Amino acid sequence: MLSAILFDLDGTLANTDPLHFLTWKEILAHFDLFIDQEFYNRRISGRLNEVIIKDILPQLSDTEGIKLAEEKEAQFRQLAQGLQPMNGLIHLLEWAQSRQIKQAVVTNAPRKNAEFMLEVLGLQQRLPTVILAEEAPKGKPDPAPYLLALNRLGVSAAEAVAFEDSPSGIRAATAAGIFTIGVNSTHDSNHLLESGAKWIIEDFNASQLWQWLNQ
Repeated sequence: MLSAILFDLDGTLANTDPLHFLTWKEILAHFDLFIDQEFYNRRISGRLNEVIIKDILPQLSDTEGIKLAEEKEAQFRQLAQGLQPMNGLIHLLEWAQSRQIKQAVVTNAPRKNAEFMLEVLGLQQRLPTVILAEEAPKGKPDPAPYLLALNRLGVSAAEAVAFEDSPSGIRAATAAGIFTIGVNSTHDSNHLLESGAKWIIEDFNASQLWQWLNQ
């Protein structure tokens, strides 16, 4: 029986990756690093800022890395003022609420970004439970954030479904034992399936999703 729906934030509740890609592209150009979409998908998307910066800019000190991450996210928030929820999301949230199915956001995003996005999308009241990677021992792709979410909601992995748009997030959710559906907003469907997604949807209006939910 489905008791909880767990959502990733970026690329799942809203299609934010084009904005993150643009922001990282501008930031990294200052270091003479000129990235394309393939580089972004492989080395940046779905990962923690701390991990990204240590991987791509190992010459920076911890303090410099933290400062750069804060500047990057502030720049992203400036670009993201007009974000809209993913197609079909509000209908799904209302459907779940009418059936008293618990809901939560599980994200690697910094707290400021999570709060900002939920406010811009008008989802603070609909999704009050937010599990941040910084609250867990490790971030995605480690299952720790999802295990924390299950614990906080008081449900088992078998009672939950997760929606994720990145291989990193899918590996985290599936490692926690959760049935995971890939959202094809950012990454190639084959990469999502290879990472463990059971199947793929374009958005929350997908007929396959609603057939499954209404079984």
